[in-house]
Amino acid sequence: MVRKDSRVPFWVPWPLPPGWLVTGFGDAGDERDGTRAGVVALSGPSVTLGPADLVVVAEEPGMGLGAAFAGLDAPDPGPGFDVGPPNAKVDTVGHPTSLWWVESLSDRAAYVGEAMGNWLWVIGWPAEAGCMVELAQLSLRDLREQDQELDLPFGAYSPRLGDEP
Repeated sequence: MVRKDSRVPFWVPWPLPPGWLVTGFGDAGDERDGTRAGVVALSGPSVTLGPADLVVVAEEPGMGLGAAFAGLDAPDPGPGFDVGPPNAKVDTVGHPTSLWWVESLSDRAAYVGEAMGNWLWVIGWPAEAGCMVELAQLSLRDLREQDQELDLPFGAYSPRLGDEP
């Protein structure tokens, strides 16, 4: 599941929002340097009618995985993304973490911040899924940690992991 050689967290909201399932994992890196970007995919009910998808990406700066999911042309969110107050806050292992909305493709909502020295991206489809990031008060756990027993509910593999980068 999660590579032991990962240099970045594999963040999962825990507890999961009601009706949500883990729908896949992905990573980027190599055997020499280990995993330098990790993604956890989730699916569940939308705030509007129909399903919604989220991907939570942790990556070293310059990797570009989160930006690719957001539909950006550059590997990082760019200058000025953190101007003004944050649009959302999540808890990362007991620490409040600010996230800022970044302009992305119109079919999705993208938020980015920094946690443990890495980019933290949360991207949701459809765009209305962004309100979950802003309102759900997500608490993120790092799946690399061995001191936890999480019984993750799994769903069908997310097509977001195959359609994107």
